[in-house]
Amino acid sequence: MNDIAELKNFVVAHTRSQGLPPEAYDPLLARIRDDGDGTPGSWVAEWSAEADRLAGAGRSLEASVHYNMARFPFVDGPARAAALERCAAEFAAWAAGFPALSRLDVELPGGRVRCWTTGLDAEVPRPLLVMTGGIVSVKEQWAPVLPQLDALGFAGIVAEMPGVGENTLPYGADAHRMFSGLLDAVEGRADTARTYALALSFSGHLALRAALSDPRIRGVVGAGAPLRDFFTDREWQRSVPRVTTDTLAHLAGSTPDEVYGVLAERALSAEELSALRIPVAHVTSLRDEIIPPGDARLLRERVRSVRLLSHDDVHGSPRFFAQTRLWTLLSVLRMHGAHRDQRIALTREFARLRYGAAAVAAV
Repeated sequence: MNDIAELKNFVVAHTRSQGLPPEAYDPLLARIRDDGDGTPGSWVAEWSAEADRLAGAGRSLEASVHYNMARFPFVDGPARAAALERCAAEFAAWAAGFPALSRLDVELPGGRVRCWTTGLDAEVPRPLLVMTGGIVSVKEQWAPVLPQLDALGFAGIVAEMPGVGENTLPYGADAHRMFSGLLDAVEGRADTARTYALALSFSGHLALRAALSDPRIRGVVGAGAPLRDFFTDREWQRSVPRVTTDTLAHLAGSTPDEVYGVLAERALSAEELSALRIPVAHVTSLRDEIIPPGDARLLRERVRSVRLLSHDDVHGSPRFFAQTRLWTLLSVLRMHGAHRDQRIALTREFARLRYGAAAVAAV
């Protein structure tokens, strides 16, 4: 079973990223006593009960958010499996109200990648943004951004990391090839030669590795990505929260005692990072309890075209989610080079959030 105190701590970043205020989830978390497989007072049961209520009221997106939290951090039994299924179904019900959103299943060697997409059009191929979350977040958590991408003139794909949610690919040494597989699948319906990856947490590591061999990836925006030290620093690994280690072991088909030995070969070398010829933007949490500070330093020292944003917060920077969301979207638009008016507006809004109203006039 998962450590309930850890789950309550680490779920906050994910609830806030999906628009849930503390008054919505604090009473719910207070009712949770253990991590039984759907038993009364358990993690899955309490989140699912609230999700059931919201689904019954026709509030599909909110219901999907709560089912997502019920299956958090990964499916380890029937109750969480049922929550994941309901999460996907309620999101599909919400997405039915947006004709521009559609499902895409991509069959690749080793498994299937189930995605949500927008803007795929063979007659007018658009530049492509591929968005992926980390080891504990499903595509339904991030796919609500797709209507915004459609309005900006991008084609968009939102997918999960290998082994997460409905992605049946294994999280193996070649997991980064998923990105190229997705681009191949939409070739002709998107301008894949102008692809940007918005890859959060552990998927950021995969996107950077993919960019080393796939020139169609023209920029990578990430947050809290492991690069080298996370995979190689044994002392740091001993302090990594149990929920992270357990989730990685689940994805890698290993055990918590052995998983870091399995993952050691995934580390990106300084030479590989120096070989990147694309712009990279990255959000770093200065009190990150999962990703060691050396990985952000490596980006700064080795990647030629890098922009860094730092927050004085823990992993995922939950207190700064609004700033991070604006900055990551702004970073994609900067890499693409178009949308001048939107970039100016986003820059001003970011300055207001970051530095206060007085800073807006200087932008």
